[in-house]
Amino acid sequence: MKRPQLEHILRAAAAITGADRFVVIGSQAILGQVPDPPAELVVSIEADLFSLRGAEDADLIDGTIGELSPFHRTFGYYAHGVGEETAVLPRGWRERLVPLRSPNTGGATGLCLEVHDLAVSKLVAGREKDLSFVAALVRHQLADTAVIRARLTQTPLDEARRTACESRLSALAP
Repeated sequence: MKRPQLEHILRAAAAITGADRFVVIGSQAILGQVPDPPAELVVSIEADLFSLRGAEDADLIDGTIGELSPFHRTFGYYAHGVGEETAVLPRGWRERLVPLRSPNTGGATGLCLEVHDLAVSKLVAGREKDLSFVAALVRHQLADTAVIRARLTQTPLDEARRTACESRLSALAP
């Protein structure tokens, strides 16, 4: 997904829900800080987002511009309406959100996770695709491993999960 496609999703989500601010928590959040990231960081055709207006907007988003919707079939990408609890994030993540607003968002603002907060959420999820994403962030010098490590200490995790995340990061970026 490229930035114009995320802007289109934000515009459509606003039209559907009546909300004007959405938090982008999936990999497409990189588009808030990096308008034209390396291709390996934007392979997903879905944008995970939630409205700051209310949790019920997730169902509207999924039902109207979600996977297998006419929107998806027409444009080849889609939105996944999620809840705030979908991602495990470091304390203070809200203060670091990166706004994405342009004439193409139709008055909507996408509040994208800051790249290090995004990396932490991916390490916690721990799927192969998430770990590849974090490795690419580090390899392309879009994220600093020291900052990621520091953010992990600010993330509400039990000790076993924290250790697993730290090990994943060390394996990706010694």
